[in-house]
Amino acid sequence: MEKLRVGILGGTGMVGQRFISLLDNHPWFEVVTVAASPRSAGKTYIEAVGKRWKMNTPMPEGVKNLVVKDVNDVQEVSKDVDFVFSAVDMTKEEIKAIEEAYAKAETPVVSNNSAHRWTPDVPMIVPELNPEHLDVIPSQMKRLGTTRGFVVVKPNCSIQSYTPALHALLEYDPKLVVATTYQAISGAGKNFTDWPEMVDNVIPYIGGEEEKSEQEPLRIWGKVEDGQIVKAKGPAITTQCIRVPVSDGHTAAVFVNFEKKPTKEQIIKAWTEFKGLPQELNLPSAPKQFIKYFEEDNRPQAKLDRDYENGMGVTFGRLREDTVFDYKFVGLSHNTVRGAAGGALLTAELLKAKGYIKKKN
Repeated sequence: MEKLRVGILGGTGMVGQRFISLLDNHPWFEVVTVAASPRSAGKTYIEAVGKRWKMNTPMPEGVKNLVVKDVNDVQEVSKDVDFVFSAVDMTKEEIKAIEEAYAKAETPVVSNNSAHRWTPDVPMIVPELNPEHLDVIPSQMKRLGTTRGFVVVKPNCSIQSYTPALHALLEYDPKLVVATTYQAISGAGKNFTDWPEMVDNVIPYIGGEEEKSEQEPLRIWGKVEDGQIVKAKGPAITTQCIRVPVSDGHTAAVFVNFEKKPTKEQIIKAWTEFKGLPQELNLPSAPKQFIKYFEEDNRPQAKLDRDYENGMGVTFGRLREDTVFDYKFVGLSHNTVRGAAGGALLTAELLKAKGYIKKKN
């Protein structure tokens, strides 16, 4: 099978690097173009990144000598690619504008950024949870005046640590959710070397994160109406988001009340048997088992469990009845794999499988 040609917008940053490492030897996609800020343009990728390569695996040989293009030169970047992943580091308004510019240049954009998460006709996708939201793409293309260009986004990294657990239990009507997320420093694009104040420290604030964590699950559970996504009215969700000295992996402590309270056995059965469209389609990056439940009291742990299913699965544990709420549990997801580049990659695989991304001519 001839591979689709991929460009990475913002390819020199941490999420861009994660895209490049995940796409190495991908069966469907091949990185042919890397674009970044004007200060990196004109350099080879290895020159532009230099000692800032943050992945645990070596830089793939295939990208080292790619000459980095200026991300603002939309026509130049678009001409040799079938679609792009976006991980640009700009203001929200700049990101909105540049992603739409690529879409209008007939280049589909699968974005890791938050800028378009609330654009009514842009689907915000967790492939296992709401693939039906891709149905708004034709409406978006009509608005943009395109024949193949569009924007699709993935949600905030932290919500992956609890939203799949709730999604698998929607038949029991969760009505009130309290979640505290303990978020890794890679969520801020940092490691301990460049953020020494995080060592032996907890910071009880992450800008904008609590609003995203409370509202984005409702958009995922929304319905497509008249070419737009209308967010769900419930459950009510309240969150606190805390930065902790962990390299990768967002943990969530969750309390939940249901309209129809299930048994503990029903919850665990719903989690472990849950499958989504990526599993049915056997997409290359799809975890074989999306949700894993640990019976042990001391799991999941970021260090032990964030790489479950190559970082694409989510894990839960410590499910028990509560004295105030119906149940409480702990969740974990890999924030830069499932929560960022890996989630976007799986979304692109779904878009290809559904016929939304094809080769240009």
